Amino acid sequence: MKSSNLRIWLRPGFGIKRWILLFMLALVLCSLALAMLTAWIYENYDFPRPTQSFVRVVTLQIIPHPWRELGIAVVGTILLATTFWKMTRSLILPILAQDSSGRDYTAILAHHRFGPKTPELNVVAIGGGTGLSALLRGLKRADINLTAIVTVADDGGSTGRIRSAYNIPAPGDIRNCLVAMADDESTMGKLFHYRFDGEDSELNGHSFGNLFITAMTQVSGSFEHAVIESARVLNIRGRVLPSTVENIDLCAYMEDGEIARGESTIAHDERRIAKIFLDPIAPDAYEPALEAILNADLIVLGPGSLYTSVLPNLLVDGINEAIRWSSGATVYVCNVATQHGETDHFSYEDHINEVATYLGDAPLDMAIVNDNPAAMAAITEDLGVEAVVYDGATETENGVRILAHDVVSDRNPLRHDPDKLAKILLEIARENRKKTRLAARPSVQVLTELTEAA
Repeated sequence: MKSSNLRIWLRPGFGIKRWILLFMLALVLCSLALAMLTAWIYENYDFPRPTQSFVRVVTLQIIPHPWRELGIAVVGTILLATTFWKMTRSLILPILAQDSSGRDYTAILAHHRFGPKTPELNVVAIGGGTGLSALLRGLKRADINLTAIVTVADDGGSTGRIRSAYNIPAPGDIRNCLVAMADDESTMGKLFHYRFDGEDSELNGHSFGNLFITAMTQVSGSFEHAVIESARVLNIRGRVLPSTVENIDLCAYMEDGEIARGESTIAHDERRIAKIFLDPIAPDAYEPALEAILNADLIVLGPGSLYTSVLPNLLVDGINEAIRWSSGATVYVCNVATQHGETDHFSYEDHINEVATYLGDAPLDMAIVNDNPAAMAAITEDLGVEAVVYDGATETENGVRILAHDVVSDRNPLRHDPDKLAKILLEIARENRKKTRLAARPSVQVLTELTEAA
């Protein structure tokens, strides 16, 4: 049994220790009565001579005191513990099979007795695309209040067609994060990711999840309610919030002075990006997203496409201000490889500097960089990208602390490992909770000021 589970069983008011002790007392009394009966029979009954040797062996009289009693006690204790354990599992495993949360029976009993445990850590992850989804898969297993704040500027594929037809924020990245945070991804996750095929069908290429969110938007009357209801259907562990509920487009000034419009266009443009902006400029932030940031112990930016997944969120009015007022540590998870068309030839410091630039007055406390040399070496030219190589620095020129760790996936050198990354981020969150970076201010007051300013 885990030590944490043992502490729960011994917790006052759990309502189980008294019955265990009563059961043991009853067992001792029954055993004592049986021993008295056996002793009385042995003293008052003359066994036939041929059976006396057999009786001596069966009653263990061949073993001297006190080893006789000690041996019986040890064997009895082992049998009692084994029987109790096996019987408990046989009774409770069918109940566990009906519980989809992945908790063990100790957690289920504690929840029933004391109510739900309120997580202490508040973690906010900001981004979009596959990078954020991978991070959420690692963080959702921890006992934390997890919130994902997701960009809604995607305009490609199924998402782009839905945006043109229904004039709603992009549901694609929202869908990916909902599935990543789902309690059970096996069935509903496959359903939400399912894409219709058939060249002659109007549904060809559409994701069921995108259609579901779109239909829920029409039924509920708002995109934010559609996301909330979709989260309930998937029974997610945490919250998924759009950074804004306005219908926005991502645009970019290229180095040649021309403007590229649309996330899908920017991502595949061969020209170097000079600066990105949103249309409309500075859309209002979704208020629950601001509140989540203000209450966060840790704010994570990335991993993911730098210009099309991470930075667009920082262009939403109010996001940077909330990060600046939050007492949570702000961490950027640097990509392990460059992205063709966006960050060709970028070093880890180039990534970090861009994030710091778009944060403006909001602080960037630290950045996590991969230092696994084998993973770096595995990213070769034939993959069409370059490894983001770590050179041993502990801080950038603009004062961002660098945390170098092995965070790469053992299966795919181009991707982060969700569990490795989550472990490091949770350690940072716990450390930051012990200290306050800024003087505390009531989050409600700050949220009111941000809303009024917007």
